[in-house]
Amino acid sequence: MKKIEAIIRPVKFDDVKAALADTGYGGITVTEVEGHGTQKGFTQVWRGREYKVELLPKLKLEVVCPDKDVVKLVRAILKGAQTGKVGDGKVFVYNIEAAYRISTGEEGECALSGKTAQGPAERQPVGHLFDRV
Repeated sequence: MKKIEAIIRPVKFDDVKAALADTGYGGITVTEVEGHGTQKGFTQVWRGREYKVELLPKLKLEVVCPDKDVVKLVRAILKGAQTGKVGDGKVFVYNIEAAYRISTGEEGECALSGKTAQGPAERQPVGHLFDRV
């Protein structure tokens, strides 16, 4: 499994969300963040005084997916977020060692999707996760 983390312009969120939806992937976590890369902010004049704005508002998107979906999802994010200008953002891909669905105790890729490997009657209680420790 992989975690895709993207830092994008807030104005591009709807485009990225639509591009991800087109891939059939719906799970996403969004966090409002501030920062700068090579863009380094901008200077603004307000009431006759000059102010340097160094930290710019951005959105951090996080998606965890099976390895086979990484390229498709990264392409969707790039397509939705790109303006061709400095400050469009970055995409990072990390390895995920394990994932667990809290409500059911499902593990691995089963925890990522709405599909279950077992029926409700066959699911083990969450306590079984720690039997191996």
